Amino acid sequence: MQNQVILVTGGAKRVGASICRRLHALGARLIVHYRSSFAEAKALQDELNRIRPDSAGLVQGDLLDTELLPELIEKAAQRYDRLDVLINNASSFFPTSLQHCNLDNWNDLIGSNLRAPLFLSQAAAPHLRKHSGCIVNIIDIHTERPLKNYVIYNAAKGGLQSLTKSLAVEMAPEVRVNGVSPGAILWPEENEWNDEAARQAIIANTLLKRCGEPDDIAKTVQFLIADAPYITGQIIAVDGGRSIHL
Repeated sequence: MQNQVILVTGGAKRVGASICRRLHALGARLIVHYRSSFAEAKALQDELNRIRPDSAGLVQGDLLDTELLPELIEKAAQRYDRLDVLINNASSFFPTSLQHCNLDNWNDLIGSNLRAPLFLSQAAAPHLRKHSGCIVNIIDIHTERPLKNYVIYNAAKGGLQSLTKSLAVEMAPEVRVNGVSPGAILWPEENEWNDEAARQAIIANTLLKRCGEPDDIAKTVQFLIADAPYITGQIIAVDGGRSIHL
């Protein structure tokens, strides 16, 4: 991974930041994408550049603005004159029960979780093909076991799972495309997830009886980039066994 250039969308905090730190520690140069989390993104960039000068850059953009996505990719590629890996991590997440679904919800959830990964991948394809690169999409175990009252989010991540396999077909043999589906890693920031009883019920349905860590996702992303040259079109669940025990 030495000197590979990796773009991580939504890389400023939470799981995205963990992915950035792990890949950077292995010698990669990072382009950290953010939408509004400038303070977190700048702090992460400064942290990484203190470790290794000029090894991390920033790119800002609203992924819901599809017309700007090619420009975002070009800015990322120009930072170090190449782009080897695209990690589609950015995601919006909020409940939409069937009776409350509306077009604004649809545009937000489908836009960030499905449409943006498609058009970012399209724009990045020439760069990735040039360097035999890869794409890693961060999906969700609830593509297989839908989360109640999250109708549009489930559909968006289900679409991303299918997109991952489709892109693997479209971009072979030069570019590998895989996905990682997290289970309980970090609790969502929404208030409804602060209920301790609900959290314990989720953990009880996890075979390993605990939450995972953001670095569990980062390690799997690392594997798919650096140690899996004959793997493409696959989705790896990182969930402590929860998806087979629901």
